[in-house]
Amino acid sequence: MSEQHKKVAIVTAASQGLGLGGARALAADGWTLVMMARSEKIAEVASELGATAIRGDITEPAALAQLVQTAMDLHGRIDGTLINTGHAAKGELLDISDEDWHAALDIILMPTVRLARILAPIYRAQGGGAIVSMSSFAAQQPDLTYPLSAAFRSSLASFMKLCVERHGTEGFRINAVLPGFMDNYPVQEANARKVPTGRYGKVQELGETIAFLLSKSAGYINGQSLLVDGGLVRTI
Repeated sequence: MSEQHKKVAIVTAASQGLGLGGARALAADGWTLVMMARSEKIAEVASELGATAIRGDITEPAALAQLVQTAMDLHGRIDGTLINTGHAAKGELLDISDEDWHAALDIILMPTVRLARILAPIYRAQGGGAIVSMSSFAAQQPDLTYPLSAAFRSSLASFMKLCVERHGTEGFRINAVLPGFMDNYPVQEANARKVPTGRYGKVQELGETIAFLLSKSAGYINGQSLLVDGGLVRTI
């Protein structure tokens, strides 16, 4: 990737929480951002970061296409993509409705599928690019508290492995971050005690990990699911 241009990234579900944390870290690292979220708050936080804001729903293919096209129209390239999504419904495993299963598919898996489809020819033409998809520790250690998330984030990992196999020779890097308990939610002591580090993760810590994975310094990291969970899931 040439050093002669400013790095451009798109970020979804970026108005708050983990998406905004990732956007803040990227902006601090010198990236030019195009940010999308359903909330009208996206205009305020994008202005704060010197970014471009788009109102849109990640479950709508047209909104994702608009996000990419806006970045290309404004900047002529996209070097990095952070795909953050929403949360699926919770419930007793076998009581979850078909409608909620289908909604979880659209929220958790399909944004990465659709954006990878749109971005692949762009990354191929410009000689490379990177994606980080926001997943969850539940992809590797299913939790009955989050049954839909656990099921579809495991599917997300399989899709990303296939995507790397298909597009890796084109300079297409795609990785996932798997956060554990993060401080964008109120701390529950019972959860904190499950973590060997004894605390919730900081959104800033996760954001800095995302910025690293999208950077040139991570140029040989591809097809990985990186747990950012303080040791909650131990895979050594």
